[in-house]
Amino acid sequence: MKKLFAEFIGTLWLVLGGCGSAVLAAGFPELGIGFVGVAFAFGLTVVTMAYAIGHISGCHLNPAVSVGLWIGGRFERKDLIPYIIAQVLGGLAGAGILYLIATGKSGVDIGGFASNGFGEASPGGYSMMAALVTEIVMTFFFLMVILGATDAKAPAGFAGLAIGLALVLIHLISIPVTNTSVNPARSTSQAIFAGGIYLQQLWLFWIAPIIGAILAGIVYNYVSKD
Repeated sequence: MKKLFAEFIGTLWLVLGGCGSAVLAAGFPELGIGFVGVAFAFGLTVVTMAYAIGHISGCHLNPAVSVGLWIGGRFERKDLIPYIIAQVLGGLAGAGILYLIATGKSGVDIGGFASNGFGEASPGGYSMMAALVTEIVMTFFFLMVILGATDAKAPAGFAGLAIGLALVLIHLISIPVTNTSVNPARSTSQAIFAGGIYLQQLWLFWIAPIIGAILAGIVYNYVSKD
């Protein structure tokens, strides 16, 4: 239960920090942090939680990460579903807190609420195929970094930093395409509040990251074996 609660808290922080920066600060008049600021916000949530709860739960914060670690032989199957449930609930809690803050302004319209999407729901109008490829590839490399940085042969103590910086880079590449998911819990939390087209397109942001994670687990197992 302590591990699950840690995952709940960590995913809450990921959504509140990452999506919160997008909803509240990205487009703020004159002083907005823009795409670069949002990318770093997501990375910082992972870095901070990696050192806060990594020793408790492993700091997955993401169903795709849990799946990839399971495929890579780093995580037990019996814990997979409980972790995913805790992550989704944590994301929803983070989005709920963000919604309360964002609607505390007169006449506010939450719009897409930092949700993920393709076609007309994509920030840059990218197609479903572009979104699918982006999310699979970005999640693949995210899991490759995670598996490599947490390998027993890797330098100790730097995994959280490497993983957080990888997430920054992923966002810098893919925010214009899908608003960057690589995390089904993060996508679900925002789509629930935004509704409409974002909820209709949510399926892609479960399927693509999980495919990318499975591929990474398989490939890393192959390249890392002596």
